[in-house]
This record gives sequence, structure tokens and C-alpha cells, in this order.
Amino acid sequence: MTTHPVSPNTVLANALLRAEDVLTPRILATPPARIVLVVGTQINGAPHIGTSLVQSLAFAMAARLGDRFGIRTEVVFSALDNAPYQVATDPASGHQYQRAYAQAADTQAVTDLVDALYQPLFTALTRRLGIPYRIETYSRQQAGEHFRRTWLRLLPRLDAARWWLSPSTGTPHLRIPCPHAGCGWAEKHAERTRVHLAGRDSATVAAVCLHHGPYQSTITPTSGAYLDLATLYRNLVKELALTNPTEGGTLHVMVKGGDWIFGSLLIDEALQAVGLTRSQLPARLFCPQVVTDTGAKLSKSLIREGHGTLPTGTADWMLDTRQWPGTITEYADQLLNLAATLLSDPRHFFRSYSASEIGRMMTAPAPRSVPAP
Repeated sequence: MTTHPVSPNTVLANALLRAEDVLTPRILATPPARIVLVVGTQINGAPHIGTSLVQSLAFAMAARLGDRFGIRTEVVFSALDNAPYQVATDPASGHQYQRAYAQAADTQAVTDLVDALYQPLFTALTRRLGIPYRIETYSRQQAGEHFRRTWLRLLPRLDAARWWLSPSTGTPHLRIPCPHAGCGWAEKHAERTRVHLAGRDSATVAAVCLHHGPYQSTITPTSGAYLDLATLYRNLVKELALTNPTEGGTLHVMVKGGDWIFGSLLIDEALQAVGLTRSQLPARLFCPQVVTDTGAKLSKSLIREGHGTLPTGTADWMLDTRQWPGTITEYADQLLNLAATLLSDPRHFFRSYSASEIGRMMTAPAPRSVPAP
């Protein structure tokens, strides 16, 4: 049996000769001097195959874009160390609180975690393709002056976007961890968090801690509390910052799994609500999603919590890639062989795959390229 899938035609695939053609209009509209593919992951444990697949596709796509357009490319890995580490419920209010990895561990521990779980694969991919990469934690990003200025500039216009960012409540979640030493708890859904814009370059945030009661923090472009923004809110600020970069001539491409398609629709509406035009919206590349037998995204957290089982025909290494039965170089090689298969035809790229099918293609010998029927 060939490793190449038999993929149905789709409207998008039928319009393309190559998967990377989906980015061509943006590249030709304003030819950049550099293309940066941005791929982010919550660092809440060992990566599974879906995470590795998206990361390797970011490198493979960077190589293809560089070869085709003659433009310098690189990959940026956004390590989301604001992922929840602990969650608790306040018995008095019933509100949920959380501590993120960034508050539960020191900076060196987070760095060591990223280095152990992700850097070996990135290094192997770079050696194979010659595409440079850099790692940026969310903690470092939110502390940057450009990110904070973007957030402060957004605040006066946030009312126009808030229902897109939080359609159920109209309250985009902003978490400011409690500043008491060793605490770091923040209200998960920001029910009692209030933001007041004190000036062009200053905002005051008031919140309530699980253990220490009310507290306040002043946010400026260069100082103040940790800005832990909920997922859609965080991406709005990040992408706003990238539409007005500190360095010119760079096209940023957001590389995401296919499950992000629906959420990105809300972010695009929010970006337009605060003043961006369609041509200013970020470029995005949605990669194939790895799903279970039921069609749901392969989720290590659901399996870990007992709400699902590892799909039939898949191996343990697919939930914890550290268990791959070989070296990291061999793992990177197999991922890039798989990436070449998926990128060989748009029909193969713009679709989902069962975990067992991905496992089959990862472990089968690489055949010659065969076009889709």
C-alpha cells in the first residue's frame, strides 16, 4: 500500500496548483523582503503528533516559499507559557481561578521545559532544510514595549470588538496575576476584573485574588503586571502588533492547525471592527488536522482525563512524541517526508487525517510522488 493518501477534490484545492499558492496573492500584493512563519503551542506537556505535524509543515512551507519566490524565510515558535497549570474554584463566589505555567515556574524552568520538549526537533528541522528559527515565550512577548503599546492603543476601541472576542458574554478575558509573592492566581474568566484607561500610555487594572482579595496594577508600555489575555484576545493583540511591525518589509504568516479556522473568523471580524481593512488582515496557513475515529481533534487532554481513548491502530508515541522509537533526527526526517506528501498536492493538504492514517504514513517507506486521482 502506498503512503500517499487518496484525497477528494475541494473548492480550494481545485483552485490551486500548489498548496503554497494560497499565500501568493498576499506576497504579490506587497512583495516582502522577508517571510516569517509564526507557529504557537501551549507548553502544557509533551507534544503530540498534531503539534509536531504543524511545526514541521511550518518549516517545509518556509523552504518552499523561499525557493519559489527567492525571499528569505524563517520560523518563529511562540511558546505559550500562559497555559493553565492549576485551576481552582473559589467556594465563596463560585468563580474559577488559574495559575499559568509562567506563574507556577520561574523563567529558567520554563526555558528548560521548552528546550527539552521542542528545541531538539526544531534544530533537526533547521539542519535538514536550512531554515532558521527562533523561540519566543508569551511571557517575553507580553512584556515587550510594542505589544503593550498595541494593547493600550486597542483599549479605546475594544468596545467595538468585544462581542467578536467573547460572543457569549461580551467580556474579553484579561487576567492580571496576583502580585503577592508566590501567589500568581488570577480569575479565569475575569468576572471581577476591571480596566480603566488612565491616559494614552497608561491603564489601571483592578482584580480580586482567590487568597488575597482585591488588588490593582498599573500597565504602561514598559512596566506593570503580567498581561495574560484569553486566546482570541491575545491573538487580536499579537496580530495587530504584526500589522504595524517595528521592522518594515516583513510578511508574517500565522501557521495553525485546521481546528483554528472557526476561531480565526472571529478574530478577523474583531480586527476589522477596530479599524483594519481586509488587505491588512494577517496571512494565515491552516494545516491538516489530526482527528480520531469520531472526527474529533486528537486531544491528549481528553484521553488523559478519561473522556476518550487512543484511536485504534495508533501508537503511544502519537500522544507523547518523546516515545518515538528512534532518534530525533529520524523523527524529523519522517515528519518532513510526510510534509512532502501533504504538500505534493493541494488535495492532500487542505483536509483532515485520522490519527491511524497519519501513523501509517509516518512509518511507511517514502514512495515516489503520485498525483491525486
